[in-house]
Amino acid sequence: MKDVQKLLNDIHPLKEDYLKQAKQRLDSLTKPPGSLGKLEEIAQRYAAIREDLNPSIDKKVIFTFAGDHGVVEEGVSAYPGEVTIQMVLNMLSGGAAINVLAGHVGAEVVVVDIGVAHDFEPAEGLVINKIGYGTKNFFKGPAMTYDEALQSIKVGIALADEYAGKGADIVGTGEMGIGNTTPSSAILSVFTGLPALEVTGRGTGIDNGALRKKAEVIESGIKLNRPDPEDPVDVLAKVGGFEIGGIAGLIIGCAFHRIPVVVDGFISTAGALIAVALNPAINEYLFCSHLSSEAGHRQMLERLGQKPILDLDMRLGEGTGAAIAISIIEAATKIMTKMATFESAGVDKALK
Repeated sequence: MKDVQKLLNDIHPLKEDYLKQAKQRLDSLTKPPGSLGKLEEIAQRYAAIREDLNPSIDKKVIFTFAGDHGVVEEGVSAYPGEVTIQMVLNMLSGGAAINVLAGHVGAEVVVVDIGVAHDFEPAEGLVINKIGYGTKNFFKGPAMTYDEALQSIKVGIALADEYAGKGADIVGTGEMGIGNTTPSSAILSVFTGLPALEVTGRGTGIDNGALRKKAEVIESGIKLNRPDPEDPVDVLAKVGGFEIGGIAGLIIGCAFHRIPVVVDGFISTAGALIAVALNPAINEYLFCSHLSSEAGHRQMLERLGQKPILDLDMRLGEGTGAAIAISIIEAATKIMTKMATFESAGVDKALK
């Protein structure tokens, strides 16, 4: 944990000076102050994260972390684990929703095999950093060891390091893993103390009976493994997933490099909960893309104190919500950098 902790210690809250200067810039534009609402808030925070009052978003990257889950054995998903493999192959061939939406906003998609129960052939757009062939069934014991949890975080940090060197201006998180709403609900339940049934949703579309069983599996797994809410890595190890740890690490690494992170939906926000629990300042580097229709996501956002940019009743994952929100964030930064000021346009400041 030493090297991860050192990185965490070097992540600090945004500088008030940049926030103030960004607001001054926005208030100087040819519009009533604050009249563009959340777009102005987004632009202000983006500029402060980048420490750049003339920011641009040129290189956009969405990371889709893929992993399998042993808890699928308990019938918590409408689909078998093999679908994870099939969907990763679909992404690599360009046929998934994330490919379409990322292409629409001009973002690169990087699929990360961090724990799929399959050996993929090397392919363009695929990073293989496998920690294991799926987590273990946390209904019967810990999902992974503490070292494996740390390793999953380090995979995400290493990717942030690599893409910071490649000039990434903004990063989106995404995931693919049959059964991964179950560990995400478990993580939320541990951190908040809320009953599993209150924060557990239908995931891939399970019926009422399966939903009750899913909540019971989560409650039993938490009771058996006793994850420590004061130790986020222990929570990840006991009831989490490799892809959730990877997302947490990516967020940590991006915050260190002052790269804004656009968090997708329910599973990605579980990763954000882990990262922010390790260092609350990280929260300032996050943009939460949308409110998922998956049960529990609202409570996650409330815990972070974040307001979603969009509410489109989405619950697919993959990074799809992040892709759409990136376009909104880019629009916000263009307001800041391309709009005329009162002075440059010769407009009477009395109109402000």
